[in-house]
Amino acid sequence: MTFKECYMVDYVRTPFSRARPTSRERSAFSEVSSHQLVGYTLRNMFEERLKGKVQPEEVSEFTIGCSVPVGHNWSYAGRNSWFAGGMPATVPSLFFDRACGSAMSGMHHAVMSIMTGYGDIEVCSGAEHMYQESMDMQLQKNIKPPTFLVQETEGNIFYRGDLDIMTGFQMLQTAQKLFEEESDHITVEDMAKLGVRSHNLASKAYDEGYFKGELIPVMGHKEGNLDEPMLVERDLAVRKGVTLEKTMSLPPASNPGFRGGYKHPKFKKKEYKERFGTTKGVITAGMASPLNAGAATCVLMSKEAMESHDVKPMVKIIGMGWAGVDPSVMGRGPVPASEMALKHAGLKADDIDYWEINEAFSVVALNCMHHFNIPMEKVNVKGGSTAIGHPLGASGIRLPATLARILNEKKAKYGLANLCCGSGQGVAVIMENTNI
Repeated sequence: MTFKECYMVDYVRTPFSRARPTSRERSAFSEVSSHQLVGYTLRNMFEERLKGKVQPEEVSEFTIGCSVPVGHNWSYAGRNSWFAGGMPATVPSLFFDRACGSAMSGMHHAVMSIMTGYGDIEVCSGAEHMYQESMDMQLQKNIKPPTFLVQETEGNIFYRGDLDIMTGFQMLQTAQKLFEEESDHITVEDMAKLGVRSHNLASKAYDEGYFKGELIPVMGHKEGNLDEPMLVERDLAVRKGVTLEKTMSLPPASNPGFRGGYKHPKFKKKEYKERFGTTKGVITAGMASPLNAGAATCVLMSKEAMESHDVKPMVKIIGMGWAGVDPSVMGRGPVPASEMALKHAGLKADDIDYWEINEAFSVVALNCMHHFNIPMEKVNVKGGSTAIGHPLGASGIRLPATLARILNEKKAKYGLANLCCGSGQGVAVIMENTNI
């Protein structure tokens, strides 16, 4: 079989609003569904960006990813979101669930469809609405936890309490555990500095008008007032003037291992106090992505389809990766996923000009950077998810597509985007800028 080349040709997303599960009034998109958000991106893509060069009925398949695909987020195999954009029923759709990597997994599927000749034009979306369907313990209030062991691997026994399934609290514990295990080369100040950098870079990018190239405004309501419409034109979690002093003063939201934060803690109480100067956890809101609502969409095409439709490429997809890791340190996932992608692309980490590493937590990006010895100036140069936000499903499209724009802006050749995934997985994609 001769494999075709696959290109990303365009990308659009909504702004990412703050999603506050306990406050409908303070969640600017509380009255807008995740399907509507996707629909806005689809209409904009075909009507404004592709400008009629590609018709919706020519699409081979539509993929969409979402991390919490229940209730309002339930997509009916992707059809709800596709139809929300007024798209034709003749185009099949497919829903993906790999937690935070869901939409990127949908992209992986679309890439392979094009490379093997099963499709020529693929539309890939991702969405999450963390107000309407939040990662809250209420989702599990009627579920009785099993008392049996979940698994035993390499001498480590994982109980239900080790797993980060569905709960923001357990996610915090995976970050705390990863920090404790990697504390020989990652400090609390390192994590805080990355959060500060993320806000400052994103603010600078907004001042320079960079995000106008990928955002479409969405009508929501003023935060705090359901009755006052507000056109949301920027990511609402990005803040100006964030300082290290303020970030370091934020209260911790995690628990250290010795206090029952997770099984098999690395440090006993005395050791922990001597090492970190506290008996509290260290992960704060300044070192973590907020809860958000938003959607993103990109279009992939074969070289032949691009030429016949007079469409120009953003980047060529040349490598993909996915991996499983210990669920209690799910933030390790980007490392083996990236290793897989690099191997298949025939590249080394040093060959990558720019990286987008999802800042679900600062420690996740710092761990990946340490493993591959990546200089800070190559990572998340327009700000990361601690500032921009992380509507889980949407991030799997935003990261690689924003990176594609960066490669073209910087006239750089190779980019790698990756994410960690709740439940202990990782995903990655490598792109080549063929416009230089």
